[in-house]
Amino acid sequence: MPIATVNPANGETLKTYEAMGDEEIERRLQLAEATFRTYRTSTFAERARLMHRAADLLDEDQRDIGRIMTTEMGKPVKQARAEAAKCAKSMRWYADHAQELLADEEPAASDATDSGGSRALVRYRPLGPVLAVMPWNFPLWQVIRFAAPALMAGNVGLLKHASNVPQTALYLEDLFHRAGFPEGAFQTLLVGSGAIEEILRDERVKAATLTGSEPAGRAVASVAGDMVKKTVLELGGSDPYVVMPSADIDRAATIAVTARVQNNGQSCIAAKRFIVHTDVFDAFTERFVAGMKALTVGDPLEEGTEVGPLASEAGRGDLEELVDDAVESGATVLCGGERPDGPGWFYPPTVLTDLTRDMRIHREEAFGPVATLYRVADLDEAVLLANDTPFGLSSNVWTRDEAEVERFVRDLEAGGVFFNGMTASHPAFPFGGVKRSGYGRELSGHGIREFCNITTVWHGA
Repeated sequence: MPIATVNPANGETLKTYEAMGDEEIERRLQLAEATFRTYRTSTFAERARLMHRAADLLDEDQRDIGRIMTTEMGKPVKQARAEAAKCAKSMRWYADHAQELLADEEPAASDATDSGGSRALVRYRPLGPVLAVMPWNFPLWQVIRFAAPALMAGNVGLLKHASNVPQTALYLEDLFHRAGFPEGAFQTLLVGSGAIEEILRDERVKAATLTGSEPAGRAVASVAGDMVKKTVLELGGSDPYVVMPSADIDRAATIAVTARVQNNGQSCIAAKRFIVHTDVFDAFTERFVAGMKALTVGDPLEEGTEVGPLASEAGRGDLEELVDDAVESGATVLCGGERPDGPGWFYPPTVLTDLTRDMRIHREEAFGPVATLYRVADLDEAVLLANDTPFGLSSNVWTRDEAEVERFVRDLEAGGVFFNGMTASHPAFPFGGVKRSGYGRELSGHGIREFCNITTVWHGA
């Protein structure tokens, strides 16, 4: 895949870049290793000052970087600006909380004595250069939620971004450079996916984090496992959105539309499978389908656009195949379902029902504005269907029944359960999944400790 900015709204190639050669990659690896030796000894106060400065610069750049993201991958420009603002907020959160999150932990004095010592503590120390393999769908946020905690912990970062967002990737390196971070603290590697294995096998790279597809996660995890290196993986999702009889149906249906089409439906944590109790199925369906039909689809640079194009022609083709397979197997199309005429990689907001387990869309992730709608008879059936997926990233449940709340928390196989609202990420809360959605956690204290050497320090009596 070429490293290029291709506008998904019209298919026009705007900029192309040459992949870095072996010499430049080697130079950057040497620089990362050298920078880490000194950066690791910097204080939390010094790192926080730099991180705050980077957040301030990002706020100043919000409109410009928002347009770049929209031009590169097609998200509505309002959502792009909101993504930049969210990144700045998270950078400040880590700047303000990292020292507390990584403070020395002292076991009880009696435990130290029992171990034969006079004193013991646990210290969190940085690992070194961390390779981040990141996707295009949230081209700023996916990187910042790795970079902010990693840099605040004293690590240095190497970014291999998706090849269709090179301008955003280069912007990120420049952002940290302008903020005053030492050269080599955060570097963008303009390379294709074929270069990842050799970089990851390099002894100077100490760990890796990947957000992306399941095949990409398997490939990185395999290499890292062979090299005995720590990894964090955030892979696909097919999140359930369960609506029970006690729910506020109007609000549940309104939020369902946003939960499905955020980022043009190209989000791992977007609600994708709508599982509705039979008692409220008809009322929910009427409101949900009407909301999907009413969305404004068009030029993502227009302020009023709610759904833009998919990021690539191949991505649209994959989505069409899932829909066509379902329809051919008996699914009913309640709205959408047909590619519009004209330029760009657009696909309409679509709702499918009358689904069966043998349809591909029941098992595979639909990465675009396509919702699957299921009717269930009771709570037991809702839980079974919600868990009937190889993924387990997050989940949404609408109920006012506290007994149902406890049951869903206990039984849903997911990294998050969000009640009476849509899944969202926040720097204070851990983010990640189970099953084929990956392992490890980003954000919160759990995320900043993922790439730390958790060190026991013991003093003899």
